[in-house]
Amino acid sequence: MRYRAIGIFDSGVGGLTVFKEIAARMPGENLLYLGDTARVPYGTKSVETVQRYALEAAEFLVDQGVKMLVVACNTASAVALPGLRKRFQLPVLGVIEPGACKAVHSRNRRIGVIGTEGTINSGRYPEAIRKLLPDAQIFSTPCPLFVPLVEEGWADHEIARLTAAEYLQGMIEARIDTLVLGCTHYPLLRETLRQVLGDGVMLVDSAEETAKSVARIFAEEGLENPQHGGERHFFVTDVPTRFERVGRAFLGTELNRVQQVQIG
Repeated sequence: MRYRAIGIFDSGVGGLTVFKEIAARMPGENLLYLGDTARVPYGTKSVETVQRYALEAAEFLVDQGVKMLVVACNTASAVALPGLRKRFQLPVLGVIEPGACKAVHSRNRRIGVIGTEGTINSGRYPEAIRKLLPDAQIFSTPCPLFVPLVEEGWADHEIARLTAAEYLQGMIEARIDTLVLGCTHYPLLRETLRQVLGDGVMLVDSAEETAKSVARIFAEEGLENPQHGGERHFFVTDVPTRFERVGRAFLGTELNRVQQVQIG
């Protein structure tokens, strides 16, 4: 089991932020990444559809012989995690619980959450945060334009700043001191969000927190790879051209071994 890879999946390229953090924190682990690019995005689809897509993605990775599943998609984590944990006899980790654990360090218990429509409508972040901090005041808003701005390479563009200012105006008025980046694309907007919110707001990067959780689980359960393989493989469900292009911006390097596959 220890020699197997970690399986990571997302609806597209956004989960590469999670992949990058895990690779940096655990460089000796073999990583398999699946981007369901033929059916992206998940955030605007029904709960039933996302659950089915997530199950098919997970089954593909399990068939490759992984030792852990990381659901690097906030929408899938919000609606599909219990079903995946029931289905598979291996550790399954989403991105919501790690982010919530960091968010409860809020100074004034006024916490903002941004994400896709699917993630926000699920209510999973407020639920997870209030389990740990019952008196938290939580302000949530979907930010659907952030994903295309990031994928267009406009994360630092004036258009992104104006969009963020519009989306976050209510949270600024609510005097939040913590903002959960509830979509894996959003860490690339960190500097833009900082310009809008100022330095007094803690930004919670769920990708970074998820990587910390993976490392902790591996240490507790003795799952570290003693051979220090460090191999990386990428799978997509549509032609890989766009994934490779956008993925370079996420990882800061070329993506090798991108293979198109069918799932489901």
